[in-house]
Amino acid sequence: MHMPGFSHIGPESLLYSYKRSFHGFAVELTEQEAQTMAGMDGVVSVFPNEKKELHTTRSWDFLGFPKQVETTTIGSNVIIGVLDSGIWPESDSFNDKGFGPPPSKWKGTCKGLTNFTCNNKIIGARYYRSDGEYEKADIKSPRDSDGHGTHVSSTAAGNIVSMASVQGLGLGTARGGFPSARIAVYKICWLFGCTDADILAAFDDAIADGVDIISISLGGSTNNYFTDSIAIGAFHAMRNGILTSSSAGNRGPDLATLSNFAPWYLSVAASTIDRKFFTEVQLGLASIIHWTRNLVKGKIVLCDGENDGVGQLLAGAVGTVMQGRRPNSGVFAFPLPASYLSLEDGNNIYSYINSTRSPTATILKSNERRDKFAPNIATFSSRGPNPTSHNILKPDLAAPGVDILAAWSPISPISEISDIITMTKFGVLLAAVPMSAEKNPGAEFAYGAGNLNPLNASNPGLIYDIDPLDYIKYLCGQGFSTKLLQAITGDKSRCPKGSDGAVFDLNYPSFALSTPPLEFYKSCFQSDSDQCWTTNMYI
Repeated sequence: MHMPGFSHIGPESLLYSYKRSFHGFAVELTEQEAQTMAGMDGVVSVFPNEKKELHTTRSWDFLGFPKQVETTTIGSNVIIGVLDSGIWPESDSFNDKGFGPPPSKWKGTCKGLTNFTCNNKIIGARYYRSDGEYEKADIKSPRDSDGHGTHVSSTAAGNIVSMASVQGLGLGTARGGFPSARIAVYKICWLFGCTDADILAAFDDAIADGVDIISISLGGSTNNYFTDSIAIGAFHAMRNGILTSSSAGNRGPDLATLSNFAPWYLSVAASTIDRKFFTEVQLGLASIIHWTRNLVKGKIVLCDGENDGVGQLLAGAVGTVMQGRRPNSGVFAFPLPASYLSLEDGNNIYSYINSTRSPTATILKSNERRDKFAPNIATFSSRGPNPTSHNILKPDLAAPGVDILAAWSPISPISEISDIITMTKFGVLLAAVPMSAEKNPGAEFAYGAGNLNPLNASNPGLIYDIDPLDYIKYLCGQGFSTKLLQAITGDKSRCPKGSDGAVFDLNYPSFALSTPPLEFYKSCFQSDSDQCWTTNMYI
């Protein structure tokens, strides 16, 4: 690699060179060097190698997509590339019984790995760590020590596995949305997080390897398409006919909290299904007190606000009850018996403790019941509007992402205490049919076009396909020059003459319309300004 003006930078400073599917590199630079490089011809963007965070059975039946639906032989030729924390290949969800050899289009690899073997279900596996530094708990291979990547992979394409549960909860048949599909694994997330350099390297390989779909359930925070590694990678995937599906984010319920919002990939909100896990508290039996650290040993502790239960366990408590304002839209695993209650229920217990000489309580075994109000959008799911293009609706749609039972890494603790590892093959995460605006604050900003409808998706009716040129025109309308476009695409793309690339010209399956605040219109009606009336006529 030759960089004029940077002759002092040696090969040891180069972390990655992206050249299989797009052009770029990750390199160690000073702040001044980065600014100088950003001003050079042919450079689209220079941005720091920041960390992104991971976003967190019954779900497919709830969507109206039962396991009896026949899959065609075409399905076994579909390859889903999962960019995440790796995979646990020995899980029953990834058994390759009944699978033939990988499709001939596959150009990926699974060679030179320690203690990891692919099969005809998991047909490829790679791992990335730009600085070569690993924590003690990290496994230097595509093997998953976190659980998140295994969960995401099995949710997307896991085999049909009967009698699946987490310690008896959610007992039933677990399966992915596309059990006949193949999986290609790209491990980019480690104990400390997922870096932009590794994300781009994985996109570069996945596109060239021949995947059909890319799944990535993580995100950060940036409002610029081309300083965001996921948006950059997904753009080049789109130009190669590959769909990228991403999670909307985990920063809800506030508005404008989206992590992933570029128009050339799917941004998916997390919705509930008609199964809800709960843990009831019964007053009586074991001693219960309000939190006082030196008095909690052997007792159930009532705490103000939600926490991970670690403090109570280390102080000797036998259980904990938490009270708070956060609406409970998902299940969490704790290292000791625990329940999270509303402020009203928590206050009732607090009153009981203060009015009883020897207050006692029992935390009952967790159970499940039907949620008749589903589907709703989870409180943690990020909301729109789109921070970069207000008139492009994001998220695009919603899909089950709360209390989803799927395969898990058996060496990953299901609670926050790493020394307490409960061996389990399955785990539960917090991971379009029109939905109700009355039940979902934020309405379309929460759920986009609505809940995924997998049966109708295969026969949607009239389709106007979108292609890369549509996005090129859109970027022109966003102020990108022909010179910058050519640097992005690596070809001779140009802004078409006579087209300003207005956002409403983008061939998008939904639309949004941003309007000025009400105060603007009030002032317009009191004014004779042509601009005011033009704006109002347009609206």
